[in-house]
Amino acid sequence: MDGRDIGTNVLKDAQVKIFLTASVEERARRRFEELKNKGIDITFEEICNDIRNRDTIDSNREINPLRKAEDAILVDTTDKSIQEVVEEIISIIRKGANL
Repeated sequence: MDGRDIGTNVLKDAQVKIFLTASVEERARRRFEELKNKGIDITFEEICNDIRNRDTIDSNREINPLRKAEDAILVDTTDKSIQEVVEEIISIIRKGANL
């Protein structure tokens, strides 16, 4: 399950928690490509600003703000392919579940 408050609010007692992150620029690049492929006309700068604004709002909201759970493992996906991220997550789960 993924979401901005899953590890801190929804599944607080999960055996393994992973906090995925990437730089604003990388997240914007991914979103820009996705929207471009759908024919949506938006600038890279607009997407960067939207992401920064959403992060600020989510991180400062009064109820269930965006934050990494203390027991979550941080996975920075900035310079990784989807396959690399999947492999890292599987490795973390195997270790956490003693598989």
